[in-house]
Amino acid sequence: MTEKRRRRRWSDEEKRRIVSQTRVPGVSVSQVARRYDVNANLIFKWLRDPRFCSADQPDPVEPTFLPVEVSGALPVVAPERVCSEVPYKIKIVLASGHHLELSGDYDVDTIVCLARGLAT
Repeated sequence: MTEKRRRRRWSDEEKRRIVSQTRVPGVSVSQVARRYDVNANLIFKWLRDPRFCSADQPDPVEPTFLPVEVSGALPVVAPERVCSEVPYKIKIVLASGHHLELSGDYDVDTIVCLARGLAT
């Protein structure tokens, strides 16, 4: 026969602390639930309770999509080729405010590396 689990009592301060950990970007409710050995549904219940989810805590930042504008049709280019037939202009603007603007001849792999470097 298995041992019965005893019901734990969480203080209001402990509930607030656990709920606040779910607000950290990149941390899921299930991760916090495993950390404290508590059912995730109970944490979701605490998240809906205004006593534990104070108004002064900002809501977690939701991921957003950035607008992309394609001006004109571009030919399909093999990654190992360098574009030199027709001068093109590429402008990549990241959410951080960094941007990359290229015109003329360019190497596709180099652009990808530069864009990834700007994203970090």
